[in-house]
Amino acid sequence: MALSDKDTFLQPLLKSPETNSDQSSSELESVLSDTEMPYFQRLRRATWIELKLLCRLAAPAVVVYMINYFMSMSTQIISGQLGNLELAAASLGNTGIQLFAYGLMLGMGSAVETLCGQAFGAQKYGMLGLYLQRSTLLLSITGILLTIIYIFCKPILVLLGESQEIASAAAVFVYGLIPQIFAYAVNFPIQKFLQAQSIMAPSAYISAITLVIHILLSWVAVYKTGLGLLGASLVLSLSWWIIVAAQFVYIINSEKCKDTWDGFDVQAFSGLWGFFKLSAASAVMLCLETWYFQVLVLISGLLENPELALDSLSICMTISGWVFMISVGFNAAVSVRVSNELGGGNPKSAAFSVVVATTMSLIISVIAAVTVMALRDVISYAFTGGEAVAKAVSDLCPLLALTLLLNGVQPVLSGVAVGCGWQAFVAYVNVGCYYLVGIPFGTLFGFYFNLGAKGIWSGMIGGIVLQTLILLWVICRTDWNKEVQEALKRLETWEGKKEEALVE
Repeated sequence: MALSDKDTFLQPLLKSPETNSDQSSSELESVLSDTEMPYFQRLRRATWIELKLLCRLAAPAVVVYMINYFMSMSTQIISGQLGNLELAAASLGNTGIQLFAYGLMLGMGSAVETLCGQAFGAQKYGMLGLYLQRSTLLLSITGILLTIIYIFCKPILVLLGESQEIASAAAVFVYGLIPQIFAYAVNFPIQKFLQAQSIMAPSAYISAITLVIHILLSWVAVYKTGLGLLGASLVLSLSWWIIVAAQFVYIINSEKCKDTWDGFDVQAFSGLWGFFKLSAASAVMLCLETWYFQVLVLISGLLENPELALDSLSICMTISGWVFMISVGFNAAVSVRVSNELGGGNPKSAAFSVVVATTMSLIISVIAAVTVMALRDVISYAFTGGEAVAKAVSDLCPLLALTLLLNGVQPVLSGVAVGCGWQAFVAYVNVGCYYLVGIPFGTLFGFYFNLGAKGIWSGMIGGIVLQTLILLWVICRTDWNKEVQEALKRLETWEGKKEEALVE
């Protein structure tokens, strides 16, 4: 990662640029480089161009992530109609075992996001298909290892303190999710492959249609065939494979992918070690963030009144999760925009995209935070009718509002890191900020100072604030011209089929 002491974040965007032979390939770069145009006119026109590009990417991404989220939730809801035991089993299987696999696979798939995005921007279209195949191979190997965890999930859950009855029921549910692991292994590389080319709408349409099919098949499997928990989880796995198959059919038949998909190639088996290192860094970066919030809920269960703490926190986390989906859409969009512009040799466009995406995401988060504060005394009644829970949620709403504000910035900055290929660096930052600062201070505030759930959450927020400030400082000091050179160097390395390390 290249940093420059003399460059500030916004100054190079609108000042007189160096000669760039690729300016004609980017309308945005041309506008930002036009010193004859008045400053504010340049800024207004560039913002409009970037907004159109970002929204075209972010909106379908939000739809895809929300539908995927609701697909798992609907399975949990349908399973819950069978009884409390089945609800507990499905919840444990979804939020415990399955979420772990989802985060790991999605994180590893982010390597494709960096490489495909930069290759597409550099017009090295043939490399995208190779990256897709290499990532699928690596994720499938990882899926074999995850299958072992799924098979032995019952003793693992018992070891973690779950009752034999719940662990047995959860194991049945988890066994039906084994095919889903390998659907993840194919889906996430395909998803990133399409995103890198700004092809987002087909995935949204496919996910929406699959959701309808999924709900219908789940109802049939659970209530008509009597397959119960196993039927519910098998249908969830099938639904993910329907998404995979439909997206692959689109790729091989679409004119938009004719230059990026040339069919299967044995070269996909070469250079796997270097690809694995970037994939592993991506996985660690994402998993550290995902597990961080799971630890928050886990620690809260150790408080004096764990039921009230868990109820209030789960409501706040659910609200935060829905708003977070919007930020994740901007995360995907800015990652594509930055990687495309770096690969295309457009440093000003890459930097300007960061500014616009962060601003838009923050504005939406401010609106959400204000809404939460305005409804703080009644918002919990959408989930439960208890007055004690309503008061606890109201007390936590200031922290929830602050979390929403941070979620308007932090995911976008993580998307910038993926677009630039900084995953290893961000993984180290996450370890320090989350696990050496956030969790210890949260535990200290929650237990030693007797602040309960508010103390735990306050400490965790401190870790997010520190991570956000570090990423902001790094991005503001980034020399985007050097990042362009790093992107081109990375592409030349892979195009030459060398196996040098990709991780900076």
